[in-house]
Amino acid sequence: MRRLRLFVLALLASSSLIVAAANTGVAFVHGTGKQTNAYNDYWQSGIIESVRQGLGNSSNLLVVNCDFDQYMWDSAAAGCLAGQLHNFITSKNIDDLVVITHSNGGNVMRWIMSNPTFDSRYPAIINSIRWVNALAASSLGTPLADASMQGNVFERSVGWILGYKSDAVRQQQVAWMANYNANWLLGTSGRPSLPKGFWNVVGTDVESAIWDSDSYCGGYTLNVGLEITQNWLDNCSDGFLNCSSQNGAGSLWFYDKDKTHGREPLSHNQSRRKCFGYDVLLRNDL
Repeated sequence: MRRLRLFVLALLASSSLIVAAANTGVAFVHGTGKQTNAYNDYWQSGIIESVRQGLGNSSNLLVVNCDFDQYMWDSAAAGCLAGQLHNFITSKNIDDLVVITHSNGGNVMRWIMSNPTFDSRYPAIINSIRWVNALAASSLGTPLADASMQGNVFERSVGWILGYKSDAVRQQQVAWMANYNANWLLGTSGRPSLPKGFWNVVGTDVESAIWDSDSYCGGYTLNVGLEITQNWLDNCSDGFLNCSSQNGAGSLWFYDKDKTHGREPLSHNQSRRKCFGYDVLLRNDL
């Protein structure tokens, strides 16, 4: 379906139905955490600068910095995101916005897309979106959030990736996300579709063998940690999220090994890094 949509867009673009070319922009939306320099601290320059090369106008790039330690609807989370996206599309006249989200950022984007009357800025943002590329989205939550909120010894093992007991972690508990999905968010099974495409990239495994150079992409220590937390998850997981959660809303774009170089898996950390040709896939998608 995704490729069919690309064909339709190409067909329209070559016809007289479109008078002017679309002004494409891309926005990177980080996951859980309070970011002030997401370009360097969350994503790193490698993946962002690689994707930027796919833009007709390289300045049409936004790297969001918000406080995603809050509940998704909070003014510091969705409010901040809406402010930055709205300013981006209006100041640069973006009418074709590709959003690249990671982890809990997908939930904040789904809040905006699911609740257009909540904020006067939401409709313009939704109308400008071509689609959202959701990298390892936590659409159904994660058992690690449940374990962290219990306050037991396990919390110390996962706090480095979850951010301990923030409202965002509380929100990503499995039962809590089930409630939000049933009542407030669109795109999950049995719910109406989202107004624009929400395409999932699913990480299926973690590799951290010290002799394997691929284990070092994105940071070896982080991958070792995710290898540990994977013990509390399904066989198919990226060390933080089960595959079912990553593909719990919207539509599947691809499982990591189906498109990465050498059929390498993407850990939760690697899915926001320039690893195994993955950045080129995102670039070409523009």
